[in-house]
Amino acid sequence: MTTGKPVCAILGVGPGNGLALARRFSAAGHATALCSRDGAKMRDMAAEIDGAQGYACDVTDAGAVADTIATIRAQMGPPSTLVYNAGNAIWGTIDDLGPEALQDNFAVNALGLFHAAQAALPDMRAAGRGTILVIGAGAALRGRPGSVAFAAAKAAQRSIAQSLARQLGPENIHVAYLILDGIVDKPRALARFPDKPESFFLTAEGVADAALMLANQERQAWSFELDLRPFGETW
Repeated sequence: MTTGKPVCAILGVGPGNGLALARRFSAAGHATALCSRDGAKMRDMAAEIDGAQGYACDVTDAGAVADTIATIRAQMGPPSTLVYNAGNAIWGTIDDLGPEALQDNFAVNALGLFHAAQAALPDMRAAGRGTILVIGAGAALRGRPGSVAFAAAKAAQRSIAQSLARQLGPENIHVAYLILDGIVDKPRALARFPDKPESFFLTAEGVADAALMLANQERQAWSFELDLRPFGETW
């Protein structure tokens, strides 16, 4: 049974950005679909958000992504907004890592986005409009020591998003890439940097606010790329 609300599908939901995105879009009147590999956890999280439902989805599996979008369509309605928040970060230098690290990073960050866009596009095209938001990273613009696999995958992700934006814009489908140039204040990060002040961290709520703003942009002034960094970040 569909909800009658616009549907926002969020792929890659955890306790940081993903949950904040779900809460923010729900508060703005969307029915939100929370997706990650752990379906039980998604259903538990969705139970705390009005109009939300949880789904298991492995973004590296094209068939699984297509099946998840089809289930969302049947149960909630066709997604008009897709937020791609799935990510994988394997750190190390070229001396530390094997080729599988690069493959694993590409599978989630780049190939997963490709799968998600292919699955969501038919509904957006049928509706004559849509929004695809991709949660990226500063590594998409610059590689640093220890980020050889992650930076390469994020750069590929950004290139996919840019290509989609230029192709799909004339079809009234807005694609935007959010560059998170900082560390988000999720519990694991806070525990890792216990001596850092609040100004060191991006807030998940701030990321969600920026994503909603992009989703609501008037099409004569669309943004493709938006940099987000915390007050205390040097760049």
